[in-house]
Amino acid sequence: MKCLSWPRSSIRTALAGFAVLVLAACSATQLVYDNGATLLRWRATSYLDVHEVQAKDLERRIDVFLAWHRTTALPQYAQLAEACAARIDRGLRRADLDWAYDTFRAQLEEGLRAASREIAPVLDTLAPEQIAHLEQRIAEDNALFAEEYLDGDGTARRARREERTVTRLEDWFGPLTAAQRAAVQRYSRTAPLTAELRLSDRRRRQAVLLSIVRTHSAQRRLAAWAVGWDQGREPAYAVASDAHRAAYYEMLLAIDRTLSAEQRVSVTKRFRQYAKEFQLLARAGRQRASVR
Repeated sequence: MKCLSWPRSSIRTALAGFAVLVLAACSATQLVYDNGATLLRWRATSYLDVHEVQAKDLERRIDVFLAWHRTTALPQYAQLAEACAARIDRGLRRADLDWAYDTFRAQLEEGLRAASREIAPVLDTLAPEQIAHLEQRIAEDNALFAEEYLDGDGTARRARREERTVTRLEDWFGPLTAAQRAAVQRYSRTAPLTAELRLSDRRRRQAVLLSIVRTHSAQRRLAAWAVGWDQGREPAYAVASDAHRAAYYEMLLAIDRTLSAEQRVSVTKRFRQYAKEFQLLARAGRQRASVR
């Protein structure tokens, strides 16, 4: 169930393009996956102003990552989707949410390590003007983040969070009942607002990334930086993040207790359909590799 809204904002850096497919694990279909490959290339080249030899090297490395993702990550996603379906079918427990968080985190970190292996050599070749371009793109991302999450006072932000959450959940469950909407409202009103802390932490990590790039040490340091996305946080942010996740868990468990039979079947069927699609995509990737 945690798959329904994994927080993606912590990895919007030069590595974000490579992370697109990893982070889309709970919304993949053949069309989305194919478009995701195109989006990956677009995002990578929008962050990295590379040309000629560098551009060809980046393209080749993206292909290597995609091949790894099809053959290694997608089968894991299929297993995760099947396991999510089984746990939701019998009713969620707090341990299930902890399991989902830890499992998806492990798979995410594996993907980030694979991505780092490919992109690090490219980052180590960037010239000063290319690093300046990367820094500008990061600043633009931060401005967009602030516009989306920091606009208005606390009441307005909580209202937007409630609206986003309802939209996301109804995409899975269909229209929420009054009791389910009340659970969303409790979460939105009580969970801490963390946007300011998140933005501060983004900037801290981005500064480390830019230091890695400027010193041409990506092949040595990037992987540890990528998988350490929640390390080194300010204590206030760590506490708020844990409190936010606990409130989100409480909301999911409350909603699970009120699911109708139709809602529960709808969610489990969707997860199992995703599992089949992941398996098909992985099989297609293996066939493509065998042809080569």
